[in-house]
Amino acid sequence: MSIRATRTGIVLRPDPTRVLFRPFELGNTNRTFKIIARVNSMTDEEVNMKMEEVIREFGSRHYKLERFLMKRFEAIKPHLFTDEPMTDERKLLLGAYFTMEYSLESAALFNPSIVWHPDQSNVPPGFKRFIVSLRATGEGHISSITFRMGYIDQDSKIILRKPSRYVTSPEVVPNHRFNKAQFEKKLYELRLSNPISEQMLTGLETDFSLPDLEERVRRIMTQHRHHAEYETIAGGILTLARSNYELDFDEDQSLDERCIFPTSPNETNGIEDARFVRFVDDNGEVTYYATYTAYNGRVTFPQLLETTDFEHFVVSTLNGAEVQNKGMGLFPRKINGKYAMLSRQDGENIYLMYSDDIYFWHTKELIVKPTYHWEYVQLGNCGSPIETEEGWLVLSHGVGPMRKYAIGAFLLDLNDPSKVIGRLKEPLLSPDENEREGYVPNVVYSCGGIINGNDLIIPYAMSDYASSFATVNLQELLNELTGRQQSVEVGVNHTA
Repeated sequence: MSIRATRTGIVLRPDPTRVLFRPFELGNTNRTFKIIARVNSMTDEEVNMKMEEVIREFGSRHYKLERFLMKRFEAIKPHLFTDEPMTDERKLLLGAYFTMEYSLESAALFNPSIVWHPDQSNVPPGFKRFIVSLRATGEGHISSITFRMGYIDQDSKIILRKPSRYVTSPEVVPNHRFNKAQFEKKLYELRLSNPISEQMLTGLETDFSLPDLEERVRRIMTQHRHHAEYETIAGGILTLARSNYELDFDEDQSLDERCIFPTSPNETNGIEDARFVRFVDDNGEVTYYATYTAYNGRVTFPQLLETTDFEHFVVSTLNGAEVQNKGMGLFPRKINGKYAMLSRQDGENIYLMYSDDIYFWHTKELIVKPTYHWEYVQLGNCGSPIETEEGWLVLSHGVGPMRKYAIGAFLLDLNDPSKVIGRLKEPLLSPDENEREGYVPNVVYSCGGIINGNDLIIPYAMSDYASSFATVNLQELLNELTGRQQSVEVGVNHTA
């Protein structure tokens, strides 16, 4: 096989200067009391001078820092001994003592996916605007989702926009509502369904909110304090509920200033490998979905992000017996009236899944196994399938000797994706000498590409450290996959 990806030479490296503010949690009530007491022992003049120092040193590094410091004060306010009034400066300073900076991409910036931007206005002639999502990793190996923007011209020249100095996490909106029947179904899958969980859900409406559930659980637990089984079930129920939430960014924030940082109990150790796709529903409505992996330090949980504008996001658990392992990639439209998704259920093979409900997946079908030497260890998809006239083009990753990762491709039938039309016997992209050194050596990996004219654009990570872009002539790739040499007309749903 002569077809290979062409590297652009563009490199996105982690930038340790991109810091966001986070709560500084001591985990010790006694120490919290002591810090509050020390700050309250300061004179107003000392408070003002110290607060001026904080703003002078940190104000230019953050977006709306004082707003966050006031929120932090409200969070520690219950620890105050009295309701005695205090100045705003003292409140802000108390908030600052319980705030910290976090460099979200100080360790790595990798595993990118790319989609066309929903806003194509004011774009230079001959260009299209795109969004790249990346896995940013910082102190403690905690991963989050960050974004970059750029333009691609008709010749597939890529121009990246220099990101903003600021980066901020969103407001978490705890107003997610739950369908009681679906919630009970998920509890059953988690093996948390028993008379205790039934008791905790009794009295809730068919459609209930997180505060409704928290109040119900609180009432039950007041009657069963220090009861281990009740505490276990209550913890599991609340963890499930808190894993479904919404996020709001300020509309005046640039997209590259927005960071989706771990929020729920399932995500305490990170949000990994978001695979964004522009999904067009049967009625023409467009939603951007991203499957990702939540990690709590012990177990991985497949989850789903959805947005129409990259300003407001809804985060949901993926449910069903076949929601397992990593590497889920949603098709960009329904197939024969059903949602479709690729997955890697067993850690080494690729499966096809269908569902009437995007949040619940109960069936799977094995479609591709490791076959060639460079994928003998395991095989997985690299993001969502891409629609072309010849079939569903799927980027894949294979793992071979010495745990070396490479990127390949295969083609699925448009109407029946369980049929494999063709696959590459050799990789499109393998780590070269400039890409093999990093946090995890000998790895190239992508979370999804796009088609631009007659080019396939592949953003990819280099050894779990930095990211780059490569291009592939689409016609040549499809010819290779179909075994034909005729002219190929490309995609249907891959332009904005």
